[in-house]
Formats: sequence, C-alpha cells, structure tokens
Amino acid sequence: MDVGSAYALSAPVAVGLAALGSGIGLGLAVGKALEAIGRQPEASGKILTIMIVGAALIEALTIYALIIFFIVQGRT
Repeated sequence: MDVGSAYALSAPVAVGLAALGSGIGLGLAVGKALEAIGRQPEASGKILTIMIVGAALIEALTIYALIIFFIVQGRT
C-alpha cells in the first residue's frame, strides 16, 4: 500500500469519526440543556444561548476535519 492509497482510505474514516463524535457531543449537549430547562424554566434563555455557542464549537470539529479531508485529497 502506497502513501496515496493510505490517504485515500484514512481521510474519509477520519471525517466519519469526527462526524460521529460531533453527533454524540451534540446529542449530549442538547439533552442536558433540555434537562436543565425542565428543572429551571426561567433560565431557558441563558441555557439556550450557552447551548448554541457550545453546539457551534462542537460542529467546528467536523468542519475542521472536512477541511483537512479536502487538503489531503488535493495531495493525492
């Protein structure tokens, strides 16, 4: 196996793992945010704001992995 085929196999796997991690992270974040809103409905505005910022940071992982994927595909 040469380097080009190793890149071709590993890059999609890395993006898939990043997407899987982001999905799990978002699921946990949203679940905990809804749990917190259920316990303290009066704080829902603050909780949602913080959750959305956290979700954006979680999604950044997948975007970074996708950018690296395109960079690696350009080298092969």
